[in-house]
Amino acid sequence: MVWYWGNGVQWWGWLLMALMMVVFWGFVIWVIVALTRWKASDATQDRSDSGDPERVLARRFAKGDIDEEEYHRRLDALRRHGPKVNGENR
Repeated sequence: MVWYWGNGVQWWGWLLMALMMVVFWGFVIWVIVALTRWKASDATQDRSDSGDPERVLARRFAKGDIDEEEYHRRLDALRRHGPKVNGENR
C-alpha cells in the first residue's frame, strides 16, 4: 500500500533521503578503510616464522638489527641449548 500525502515528497522526505544517502556512503567508505587497514596490518606481520627462533634471528640479521658476530653467537647458543618450552629443552 502506498501512502500518499499531498503533492509529492515533502521537505522532511527530502531531508530523510539526503541523510540516509550520507549514512550509506559513510558506511561504504568506513568498510573500505577498515578492510584496507586490516589487510595492511596482516601484511606487516609475518606469522609464518613467528614461532621459529632461527628464522627470527635470521630476519633480524638481514634487517641489520644485529651484526654477524652476534648472529653466529646467538645461532650457536640456540642450536646448542635448543628452544625451551615450559622451562625444558625440546
